[in-house]
Amino acid sequence: MSELLNPRDLHFLLYELLEVEALTARPRFAEQNREIYDAVLETARAVAEEHYAPNRKRNDQEEPQVVDGVVVTQPDLKPAYAATAEAGIIASTHDAERGGLQLPHTIAGAAIAWLEAANIGSASYPMLTAGASNLIAAFGSEAQKAKWLPPMLDGRFGGTMALTEPDAGSALADLRTTAYPNPDGTYRIEGTKIWISAGEHELTENIVHLVLARIAGAPAGTKGISLFIVPKRRYSDDGVLGASNEIVLGGLIHKMGWRGTTSTLLNFGERGPCLGELVGEPHHGLAYMFHMMNEARIGVGRAATAMSYAAYRYALEYARTRKQGRLPAEKDPTKPPVAIIEHADIRRMLLIAKCAAEGSLALVLACARLVDDEQTAATEAERAEAHLLLEFLTPIAKSWPSIYGQEGISNALQCMGGYGYAREYDIEQLYRDNRLNQIHEGTNGIQALDLLGRKVMQQQGAAVGAFMRRIEAAVAEATAAGLTDLAQSLGEAAAQMVAVTKSLGREMQADPTRGLANATVYMELVSRVVFAWLWTRQATIVSRALATGATGDEGAFYEGKVAAARFYARFELPKNGPDVALLLRNDPAALEFRDDWF
Repeated sequence: MSELLNPRDLHFLLYELLEVEALTARPRFAEQNREIYDAVLETARAVAEEHYAPNRKRNDQEEPQVVDGVVVTQPDLKPAYAATAEAGIIASTHDAERGGLQLPHTIAGAAIAWLEAANIGSASYPMLTAGASNLIAAFGSEAQKAKWLPPMLDGRFGGTMALTEPDAGSALADLRTTAYPNPDGTYRIEGTKIWISAGEHELTENIVHLVLARIAGAPAGTKGISLFIVPKRRYSDDGVLGASNEIVLGGLIHKMGWRGTTSTLLNFGERGPCLGELVGEPHHGLAYMFHMMNEARIGVGRAATAMSYAAYRYALEYARTRKQGRLPAEKDPTKPPVAIIEHADIRRMLLIAKCAAEGSLALVLACARLVDDEQTAATEAERAEAHLLLEFLTPIAKSWPSIYGQEGISNALQCMGGYGYAREYDIEQLYRDNRLNQIHEGTNGIQALDLLGRKVMQQQGAAVGAFMRRIEAAVAEATAAGLTDLAQSLGEAAAQMVAVTKSLGREMQADPTRGLANATVYMELVSRVVFAWLWTRQATIVSRALATGATGDEGAFYEGKVAAARFYARFELPKNGPDVALLLRNDPAALEFRDDWF
């Protein structure tokens, strides 16, 4: 059994739930097939197991440090980064003509999940490079693509996104970093950025920072923000690596988790001219960056998924081999102890971990499939529908795997008792590492405001309408498959979600502050409905396979899916009940609690 992900589950989600093979009928993927996709996944798994998993603990314990002005990282990071680039994972979705594999985002996301399950503190470096290269590919000029993409895709240059400033976190309208035009068309960049992951290291020859800055004299607020390519070392148009670009490391930040990933404070232009290239049009930087941010938000959800999945797999293996205690009906103390998985409460905790991990993987891969549909579906109507659903699901994909996944990791840890809490075992680190996913790329509270304040209300609720069409189809299919209990619970939960959404919509029209006061509770409610939808769909698909006579390991896998879906419907989805009541009355307790009462 793999300790990282379950290959059978991954294949089920890709090929049975999401029908990824159907993408090969589209021109972009016409030369591909399942054999190629399976080879990509096996390569990613091999890289994860050979280069990432073995140094998870060492990378956590030997944090990056500054030695004689140079950031020194754990030695195994560099070969891991090189192996990732060599396997084509950084370039996985890029055009073949630019050296990419031109893979669907769904397959690329599944491949990356192997690395993140193995060691997020190492996997973050190439994944940030992939995100930065994707942004340049989307919005850079042809000259910029030709200049920057080859060394990034082949692993010679790293990449980051530099948004946050000491006094301007998620409130990007307040950023102060300034770009001053030069006669040659470049810009002189001055300012400070903080919390820049992978912002300084020696794993690559150069680091390409994508920096948000305001051109001198630009309008205030978000409308005046532009995006710049700012390399650590200057790099000429003819491919010559030059001197320092005057980006000074202000210090390393030491986090609770992700300890192998450098977290940096960077000063641009502090000791001399720091040159940057404008990406696209002036004052459009935030729109460009959100392309990377939305990709990164799904990536955060995928990282949380991978960590919770690994924790579940560790706990499952432990529960099957650890013998302790006897079942309540056994009164003979001379009888041998049973494996702890025989105890009902252990199974309950493992089921929570399973529902969180497998449900989260279904969600993030479904989002990746929507990216593929948004970009390559045959008709404009299909592409528009995919865009609507992706807009709706992205804040949930970023947030819920980090919340529910943390609950899953906590239960996995609890299954192992004191061993789970010990640093000698992996789950303790996974618990720390995953906690960050509720914070970065826009905290979960910001995602909740985005979901309720923007995504569900835009275009007169078109995104909710698109989601409800998927719900209605899932209910009909489950009913036809004989899963009437799952169909009923999903239908009722979705109806409650719609009623709550309409009620809060009216509240926001009257008073936006009060209407949004319980946005986080709303997001949790919607997230449970999304998971119920995904689990119901999985159960429907496997019930058809069981009807054809699946037996043995295959039958057990399918039976487990149906049983897990029912557990979710009976144990987890009912948690929406109190939230529905709270949101329908839009309880003002938190909003009205005064500062001086704390």
